[in-house]
Amino acid sequence: MDASTRTVELAEFGMEFEILSSDSIIGPAIAQGSWADSETRLFRAHLVPGCTVVDLGANIGWFAVQAILAGATVHAFEPVPAIADVCERNLRRAEAVSSSGGARGGRGILHRSAAGAEKGTAEIAVAAENFGDNRVLDSGSERPQDMGSGELITIDIVRVDDCVKGPVRFMKIDTQGSEFLALTGAEGTFDASGDMGLLIEFWPYALRGAEPEQVLEFLYSRGFTLGKATEAPYPMTQARILAQVGGRDEVRGGIDLYGTRGLPFHVLGAGARLRGWLRGQKET
Repeated sequence: MDASTRTVELAEFGMEFEILSSDSIIGPAIAQGSWADSETRLFRAHLVPGCTVVDLGANIGWFAVQAILAGATVHAFEPVPAIADVCERNLRRAEAVSSSGGARGGRGILHRSAAGAEKGTAEIAVAAENFGDNRVLDSGSERPQDMGSGELITIDIVRVDDCVKGPVRFMKIDTQGSEFLALTGAEGTFDASGDMGLLIEFWPYALRGAEPEQVLEFLYSRGFTLGKATEAPYPMTQARILAQVGGRDEVRGGIDLYGTRGLPFHVLGAGARLRGWLRGQKET
């Protein structure tokens, strides 16, 4: 991959943010001032000073940086070395801004590894252009055809439970198909956490180690309310989520899910709650 970078000024953050120059998706969006707007608003609404956040698939640190700026301690997991280097520098920039007022600010802990069910190593297929779509491969598996050509890199796999001590207030999981394995390695963290928010990519096409139903059952059985991570989310049943994903393009048909346990589900205001209710009446 082309690991050249540049920095952009993010006035809202009060800091420069480093992006990968050749990235085709995340970098250009951040250069325009934002990325994953709905997910970002839901994430930020649950952050409080002193809380602990886990960011699995941190990439260059968009979510992790905002947790630091909110005064949280964030464990960011990013296995691709060149991307992790950029993430590290962004975390340190955020720490400097967070502590610039003289008070103890937020803190970022970077784990240069992917989250999985067991400690070990694996190969990851690095995308040629969209540097947010890097996928850990099962042993003996070939690079997914839809990714085109590109590098294969050997990376470390760790369990979240071996790196993080609960309670955790928010966990974001965007691991391009390794979500269930990451959840399995974080069972103790979930058990040690009471009130908790969640963002998770739900992408059956790339899912490893489980059927799609198992991802949802893991979360519903632990008391989470789930819905799509939109500007107006509404609670959804497992059957409804599966039906909506099933009606989409197989390769690009995943959705981002938002969930809470013990925390308010509706955090974006009365208007968003009403729009969510209306969408819930119309959508299948």
